[in-house]
Amino acid sequence: MIKVVPRIRVRYFLGFWLFILSGVAFLDRTNISIAGLDISRDYGLNNQSLGWVFSAFLIGYAGFQLPAGILAARFGPRWVLTLGVLWWGVATALITALPTGTEHTLGLLIAVRFLLGAGEAVIYPAANQFVASWIPQNERGVMNGLIFAGVGAGSGLTPPLLTWIILGEGWRAAFWFSAFVGCAAGMVWWVFARDNPEEHPGVSRAELKEIRSGLTFDSRDGKRTGERAISWRALFARRDLAALMAGYFSFGYIAWVFFSWFFLYMAQVRGVNLKLSARYAMLPFLCMTVFCLVGGSLSDRLTKRFGLRFGRCYLAAASLLVTAAFLIVGSQVSSPQWAGIILAGGAGALYMSQSSFWSVSVDIAGRSSSVFSSLVNMAGQFGGALTATMTPWIAQRFGWTTSFGVAAAMAVVGSLCWLVVHPERALED
Repeated sequence: MIKVVPRIRVRYFLGFWLFILSGVAFLDRTNISIAGLDISRDYGLNNQSLGWVFSAFLIGYAGFQLPAGILAARFGPRWVLTLGVLWWGVATALITALPTGTEHTLGLLIAVRFLLGAGEAVIYPAANQFVASWIPQNERGVMNGLIFAGVGAGSGLTPPLLTWIILGEGWRAAFWFSAFVGCAAGMVWWVFARDNPEEHPGVSRAELKEIRSGLTFDSRDGKRTGERAISWRALFARRDLAALMAGYFSFGYIAWVFFSWFFLYMAQVRGVNLKLSARYAMLPFLCMTVFCLVGGSLSDRLTKRFGLRFGRCYLAAASLLVTAAFLIVGSQVSSPQWAGIILAGGAGALYMSQSSFWSVSVDIAGRSSSVFSSLVNMAGQFGGALTATMTPWIAQRFGWTTSFGVAAAMAVVGSLCWLVVHPERALED
């Protein structure tokens, strides 16, 4: 019998644990950028080769998004997420076993990071399926804000924590730490999670009533009548699916400038030492954490007052325009300190829009939200894979100011995409 602390809604605890898993996912995927200098030295890699390693993760992550969404819809978030997190742990540990001094090292690094990306593909489609089944519509912005605040928290804690481990014990110890934390967090999810609120013995009648009154569909229908086929024609007929995919492609391109290159940018371009660079590298991710939560809460408040389109779409469009301004200004200031602060503000503004991408996926697609959101997320990861290799290429030929200028242009494109999204027109209507 699962016991839950009194007065804490079960859905809030599970949402908090998805925040933890989100943080672990980004610990596992960004640890290689913090250890990048040491790994490059051990394996004889240059920045371009390291960019291929970064891209391998994102290609695996993007390529397995749709299968992950289908699995989450078919088997539920409990099983899919648990197995996925264990996969991450194994793939992270494998990095430490790769030999040095062989001609195949780069290929092996790329292969293992590809496998890590494939395993991590399940995290957000499964989380979105949880939101669809557990979270009332008027709480989806806050819940998605909480889940994706884990991105900033995990990425923000990674630089100082792993730098401390690397300086004391070496980069391999940092990867073993990441693997252990992931496996432990996955087992906690298995123990406490359930696919639907009716299956959870800790859900009170009052909470179940709250959940059911706020859902836009009944998640039990598939279990009562057999798994309903996903309406692929209806999904791809949505013009706003294409707009969201294009918008999230832009989002992913910008976000991975910070995940892949910001630490090295501060160290190599701005001339900040390793310890201080790790501290500055925290700033964008702390801003992501705070503004992801703010954006989710604001989205729900604006939605309640002005409707779904205003609360989800217009907020996201405005946030992306502010992002563009911060990126342009931050890349051009001469002070390394101000550059770090202003660019971190751009990361925060970007993540003001994060909750909207995932909330509208549930608003639009309902029971098919894991599949819908996996398609959107796939586009975002292809954007990230592009920036992992394009950013150093552009910087080498045209300078880092141009690299950030391209990211700012992407933000403007993403803002325009939101103008054709209509979350008030649900797929199941």
